[in-house]
Amino acid sequence: MSSRTSTTEGALARLGFADPDRGVGLIDDRALLPIRAAFEDGQLDPLAAVMGDTADPDQCLLGLVRVAESLAALGDPPGWGISAFAAELATPGVGRDRVLGVLGASTALVDELVRHPEHWVDAARAERRTGEQVRSDLVHAVTDERADRTPLDALRIAYRRGLLRIAALDVTAADPLAEMPAVGEALAELAEAALEAALAIAREEYGDGHEVCRLAVIGMGKTGGGELNYVSDVDVIFVAEPADGADEDLALRVGTALATAVMRACSTPTPEGSLWPVDAALRPEGKQGPLVRTISSHKAYYERWAKTWEFQALLKAWVSAGDKEIGLRYKAEISPMVWEAAGRDKFVEDVQAMRRRVEQHVPANEAARQLKLGPGGLRDVEFSVQLLQLVHGRTDPSLRSATTLEALAALARGGYVGRDDAAILDRAYRHLRCLEHRIQLHRLRRTHLMPVTEADLRRLGRAMGHRTHPERAVVADRQASAREVRRLHERLFYRPLLAAAAKLSPTEARLSPEAARQRLLALGFRDPAGALRHIEALTTGVSRRAAIQRTLLPVMLGWFADEADPDAGLLSFRRVSDELGSTHWYLKMLRDEGRAADRLAHCLARSRYAADLLVRSPESVSILGDDNGLTPRTREAITATMQSAAGRRDSAADAVAAVRAIRRHELLRIVMGDLVGVIDLPGVGAALTDLTGSTIQVALEAATREVERREGEPVGGDILVVAMGSLGGRELGYASDADVMFVHQPHPGSSEKDVQARATLVVQELRKLLSGSGPDPALGLDADLRPEGKGGPLVRSVDSFRTYYERWALTWEFQALLRATPIAGPSSLAEAFLELIDPLRWPEGGLDDSQVRDIRTLKARVESERLPRGADPRTHIKLGRGGLTDVEWVVQLHQLEHAHAHPALRVTGTMAGLAALESEGLVATDDVVALREAWRLGALMRNAGVLWRGRAIDSVPSDLRDLDGIGRIMGRPAGEGAALAELWRRVARRSRHATDFNFYDTPPRGSVVT
Repeated sequence: MSSRTSTTEGALARLGFADPDRGVGLIDDRALLPIRAAFEDGQLDPLAAVMGDTADPDQCLLGLVRVAESLAALGDPPGWGISAFAAELATPGVGRDRVLGVLGASTALVDELVRHPEHWVDAARAERRTGEQVRSDLVHAVTDERADRTPLDALRIAYRRGLLRIAALDVTAADPLAEMPAVGEALAELAEAALEAALAIAREEYGDGHEVCRLAVIGMGKTGGGELNYVSDVDVIFVAEPADGADEDLALRVGTALATAVMRACSTPTPEGSLWPVDAALRPEGKQGPLVRTISSHKAYYERWAKTWEFQALLKAWVSAGDKEIGLRYKAEISPMVWEAAGRDKFVEDVQAMRRRVEQHVPANEAARQLKLGPGGLRDVEFSVQLLQLVHGRTDPSLRSATTLEALAALARGGYVGRDDAAILDRAYRHLRCLEHRIQLHRLRRTHLMPVTEADLRRLGRAMGHRTHPERAVVADRQASAREVRRLHERLFYRPLLAAAAKLSPTEARLSPEAARQRLLALGFRDPAGALRHIEALTTGVSRRAAIQRTLLPVMLGWFADEADPDAGLLSFRRVSDELGSTHWYLKMLRDEGRAADRLAHCLARSRYAADLLVRSPESVSILGDDNGLTPRTREAITATMQSAAGRRDSAADAVAAVRAIRRHELLRIVMGDLVGVIDLPGVGAALTDLTGSTIQVALEAATREVERREGEPVGGDILVVAMGSLGGRELGYASDADVMFVHQPHPGSSEKDVQARATLVVQELRKLLSGSGPDPALGLDADLRPEGKGGPLVRSVDSFRTYYERWALTWEFQALLRATPIAGPSSLAEAFLELIDPLRWPEGGLDDSQVRDIRTLKARVESERLPRGADPRTHIKLGRGGLTDVEWVVQLHQLEHAHAHPALRVTGTMAGLAALESEGLVATDDVVALREAWRLGALMRNAGVLWRGRAIDSVPSDLRDLDGIGRIMGRPAGEGAALAELWRRVARRSRHATDFNFYDTPPRGSVVT
């Protein structure tokens, strides 16, 4: 290689050529000799430098060689021949930049220039033309200026000349993002001009008689919005009316023929290619409906049959071609219905559901690359803007624009969207559209996917202005835009607006109170008037408190609206703020601790139970300012705190009130930790069990002291509280009973009768102290599982338990002992009681046939007798078919039968027992999976039901709003309440199959079937 060649190769590499070796050969190509001759020194260095600024310098150089060859083959006509071309390229200026910019951006337009090299002049002299000028150009091109070309070829050639002009201005724009709206509008005007020219062709083809039909072409989608892509279907609706004195049926037949010919003229391939498909599927009844209708027929359809999405589509309707008067009459009739559509039943929910469906149909392997339909894509912006337009445009005509960015700007000006949010969306939308334009322009193919090859990403990155690692920079930019778009889409599309949420005063809002109410209603608030009153109460005035609230509320309103009940969240926030607003730390914490305000808003709007707890104890909100504030404390730590507080009180009532205040605080910690996802289901069960255990332990100590004070003598023995049921299994839920048994053991020398009496007084005092009204939810201690049930003594000695279990106990009572766990009292008594019951709950040799039959019979009775009247066994979470009880009884039957031989089964928790059954090979894995899934789902739904409603639920709710609220607490997407109900039925059905086999030993063996 010569030194000159080496130097040129290095220079090309520095200019951005990916294959400088090939570039050297192309620069020396004979086709470029006329261009060399136009430079004084015969060198193409200035030209190479300009190529280095294009999207693909290598492609630009190759395209230059091809176009030069094509021009040379045509001689040298004045004005556009090879000499003029060379002179243009030798002259610094926009003409040279535009020609080379196009060559470097689009292989498809290079091919077009090779076929029609004279069109380089269109690129070099490109200027923005009006829509009417473009329309005139194309109509003349297919009529009186088409010479010997066919009308279809003439249309294609004229269209691509227009496309060349647009691309030349686009790819050389100093700020492509600023230019993007003008490019989209120019492309839409070019498409409309093509439709007009196609209609001229259709009329010529039809011949005499077409005059009886006045046909208008209504542009829809991006065409109607004046924001078209380089390559896209052109969505239209055809509207026809008879000319004066003409028969309507005849006019419609002619209109159908003309419309069909218009579609054919644009899409039929010819030697000059095709334009794009004309899609009329947005018309009434879609592809099944007539291609052409009259205005009155359209109106009748939209008044009676149209779906929500059709009105959303009509927002973009624009008179694009044909009879303008007919088009404007169509718009005048249809537009009022568009702006009234938001008043339709479930309008907002329908729009939201449609967006979810669109997103769900994106193939999983494309979602991350989808610029249009995927998360954070163009549709997120467009759906958000359109929903706001349709809701608020009823009362604010300034929002009635068919163009996305114009509408977004109007929303920001009107205060419907925060200015910062609008600016972020505006830039992200421009960026995504520019990416889409650059990708499509390269080969003039319809695509909305980011490329994957390094070469394609490099070209795209350079087209977007990146010069350092463009292939990586363009991906990073796109991902950043998608994240911002998705965040704001979720805030705006499913939730109330943030702009003007702090206060809507008459001078600031520029809206009537009704319009403000409609804004909040459409985006999540059920009582916008009430919400506005709360906002005003929190933000009115010049105090520091009001100033901070005005800073907090715009953000917090969005967080409230993330949940199913934003109204309740805002109301609770106001109540808490009224109590604490004057304290020095409350608002400071919310302002400065970002997660504190976030978590507070979500918890209040997500859970009535959490809101009630916090309103009772507003100072407990301080836990949100602690990094570890939502992590449950250990039982030892809680017990120590409770004992310290109780020890400072004189009476048992005061002591237990202090204990219950701590319980309320710790319960709120657990609830909020659960709501924000810090604690999982097993963690909630364990934390509630520890809290209940500490409460019972310290309250037992206070009750014992109180009875001893009243009686004037010691109890004379130890008292043990034994946890049963879910409390004993460390699987307590928010709605779970605290099942217990009470055991006493007289001290040496004490009378068992006297200790029995005094221990009974202690237990009665304990139950009274914990079950009465107080700062926390009452803690009822249910002792019905004790020997003889409600008819037996409330407390017994160990020896009395032994006697009862030896003589009179039924099988189910041994079953109940499977979950028995001492929870309060001395360890020595706990050990003695466990020594007594372990052989009973894990009997040597298991169960005999009669005992198994007893358990199965009792289970059948439970199913038939305990299920509440009218309850649906398919949806009752605890007692229904496949519910919690089914799972628990399967585990317990196997424990009674096999724990003596399998020590791993000697556990008190249902999930731990189920895991042991699987590991020991006693229950098939498929069955374990089915049973575990049902138990976990049921437990989650019961917990979420309490959190959502503030009270227990027994069955899967029938109300979709309740299901949605419960589902969101469980971490499910918004709007999937019905899917949650169906999930429970499916899971419970599988669980019941497993129960039938593993509990009742009912075939088919193998258990789980779908």
